[in-house]
Amino acid sequence: MAESIRIDALSKSFGSGPDTLPVLQDVNFSVASEEFLVILGPSGCGKTTLLKIIAGIVDQTDGAISLQGASSSGDVRSSADISMVFQDFVLLPWKTVLENVALGLKVQGGVDKSRRREIAQEWIERVGLEGFETCYPTELSGGMQQRVGLARALAVDPGILLMDEPFGSLDAQTKDQLQTELLELWQEDRKTVVFVTHDIDEAIYMADTILVLSTKPATIVDRVTVDFERPRTERRLDIESSDAFKRIKSRLRRDLGLTD
Repeated sequence: MAESIRIDALSKSFGSGPDTLPVLQDVNFSVASEEFLVILGPSGCGKTTLLKIIAGIVDQTDGAISLQGASSSGDVRSSADISMVFQDFVLLPWKTVLENVALGLKVQGGVDKSRRREIAQEWIERVGLEGFETCYPTELSGGMQQRVGLARALAVDPGILLMDEPFGSLDAQTKDQLQTELLELWQEDRKTVVFVTHDIDEAIYMADTILVLSTKPATIVDRVTVDFERPRTERRLDIESSDAFKRIKSRLRRDLGLTD
């Protein structure tokens, strides 16, 4: 299968001189087209920074990125069709649900207002928010706000979807529900997904492949293939008894200097 993302010898530091803070060090990996890849690591290890580099929000210090076959010698990320979903929703409070979902299409350009509303309405229905089109973000629960963020990201029909701990601020029940709904949407459309989390259970439930990052300066210390069959439509897998769970937990504990 063709590569959608390739990262070669990527490093990132903040600051300079004696105040330099190395965050990522010699990170190498690839993501196949339509793959659901999860980046897992301890809090503060640089997972979000890595995702922002892929998105083009932050520049790497060293290394190369190729997205959908385009070399990183130019501004490839501006031309690659990427959408990002954030943990804190990032909705415009003065715009309605419909307007927020349509916003990406407006920024993208080339789609008239009537068509933007049609596409936004379709995604509002697909994420289960029909009837809330005229509501404002403050009138919605956290789970509903994240559905708006997901609908907005998918409405532009990206080839690559980046997700930065999108369910991290939600209660356990809402989180479980949205995880399953996201997998159902992914099963239908098969976007390439890079999903960041520090939750081993979530990583195994969602992923085809899991990259385990070390503490800072982060590098990849393990790559785990998840062998649970798809589609995973129920949140009842015996994840904590799986070899993948035990392997990842042990790896993270060793990296943190803990004993099993």
